[in-house]
Formats: sequence, C-alpha cells, structure tokens
Amino acid sequence: MSLRLSTVILPYRRWHEGGRSAWTRAEQLGFHTAYTYDHLSWRTFRDGPWFGAVPTLTAAAGVTERLRLGTLVTSPNFRHPVTLAKELISLDDISGGRVTLGIGAGGSGFDATALGQEPWTPRERADRFAEFVPLLDRLLSEDAVSYEGDFYSAHEARNIPGCVQRPRLPFAVAATGPRGMRLAARFGQAWVTTGDPKLYENGTPEQSIQAIRRQAERLDDICAEVGRDMTDLDRVLLTGFTPDRVAPLQSLDAFVDFAGRHAELGFTEIVIHWPIPDSPFATDEKVFEQIAMEAPAQLR
Repeated sequence: MSLRLSTVILPYRRWHEGGRSAWTRAEQLGFHTAYTYDHLSWRTFRDGPWFGAVPTLTAAAGVTERLRLGTLVTSPNFRHPVTLAKELISLDDISGGRVTLGIGAGGSGFDATALGQEPWTPRERADRFAEFVPLLDRLLSEDAVSYEGDFYSAHEARNIPGCVQRPRLPFAVAATGPRGMRLAARFGQAWVTTGDPKLYENGTPEQSIQAIRRQAERLDDICAEVGRDMTDLDRVLLTGFTPDRVAPLQSLDAFVDFAGRHAELGFTEIVIHWPIPDSPFATDEKVFEQIAMEAPAQLR
C-alpha cells in the first residue's frame, strides 16, 4: 500500500477569513484526509479564536467533494457518546460518507476542566475511554441502544438511519499504552501515535524512531492476543510532536526521508500540520505545498 499523506487544519480562523480556503486548498493539493483538533481550546491558542470541530467539518464537507474529513482527536473530556454519535451520523450523511473519527482518551489540558470538573487522573481517563469506545461503536452501528455503565448511560437512544459508511464510520484510535492499544485492535480501523512524548524536549530523532518501533511491535503483540489481523489495521503518525518537530517540513527531501523511515515501521498514513505563522507549526507554505504534491509519488 502506498503511504497516504494527510493534513490537520487547526480551527483558529474565521470561516470567511481564511478558514474555508484552507480546506478547499487541501483537496486541491491531493491530501487523503484533512483533520482538525476537537478541543474547546488548545495550548497557546487558548486566548485567541478557536472554533468547534463538528461545525467546522460540516462546513468543510460542503465545500469539498473527495477529501476525507476527520477529528484528530475527539476525547471523553467534554463529549458524551450519545450526543456525539448523533453529530457524527449527521456529519457522515452531509459529507457523503467521508468521515473518520480520530478518538483518544484525552489529556489534562484546558478541556479537562472546562465543564467545572476536576481533571481526571490517567487511570480515570483510561477507565472512561474503555467504556466510551465500545458504547460509541454500538451507537453508530445499531438503530437503538440501551446501556448502563459506570460512566455513561444510553436509554433507547435512536440513531436511524445510521452512518452512510457501513457498518459505521471508521475509528482511528490514538493510544500508546496497552489498554488503549487493545481498544485500537478491537474497534479501530486505524491506530494513531504522536511518538513518545518523553522524548519531545531532549530526545533525538533516532531515539524517537526506536520508541515508535517499540510501540508498533507492542501493537502487533496485542493484535495477536485479540485475534486481529495486524495488516488490517492502518497506522497513522501525527507529526510535530517528535524531536524532529517541524524539521521534516523544511524541504521535500527531508520529508521524504522522514516519512520513508516511518513507512518502514509499517505506517500507512503521515499527517502534517497546515502552516500557521508565529506558532510551533510555522513552516514555509511553498515547501509545504511542494511536499503535498510531490512526496506521495516518491513514497510509493
């Protein structure tokens, strides 16, 4: 399989002041998927404009035809499976079946306390995620669901007519630990990683490659445990969070080398951030577009 190239467009611009043009340009450039972050606010963007993921993706669906659309990632931090399922089914319908749900356990950022709660511990996030994903799977693939769990409930929740994509839209499950990887193996159509966060500040690119190789090997073992064909699970690398940071986007050759080394580890999709001036994702737009147009052919 050829390595797919996708992008993530942060929802920080008003739709009619540059927001729309990024999504239409992503389709013109031939990206496989354009994702956006599903946060209420995020890191250094907290005190500036930031728009909702589902309305943004709905608008993007209306101005594109072929481009797949998705979240990277949605989490239980402020989402409930019942209401999320209804929004996703609607988005999948509006887009004509072009939606991928990137989903993760969430973190301790601004989303974790925006609803007035105390931030959950890593164990609590994992416990909720372990209940969130199977329930969402049912809600997106069954007409009516009732469920009573430790964290989430559904009472005769109706989701007719269901997703355009059958049996439901695909899940791309972000995980680095064994519990999350087990969810990816059981329910995911893809697994997502950003690498080892412990290496971001002081690690080297080679250390990052080795850490990601160990993650991929752990996923292989878990797939074998649960009886999942490991070749049936796509592997997605969201870039920008390894020690390389934006270095792979400095030239076409640098990116092809970076992507090729990860393709050797079994990755089927590489996601790069749309350039944002004066941010951690500040890159040259001309080089970015050259990578989008020319790199996929070199990575076949």
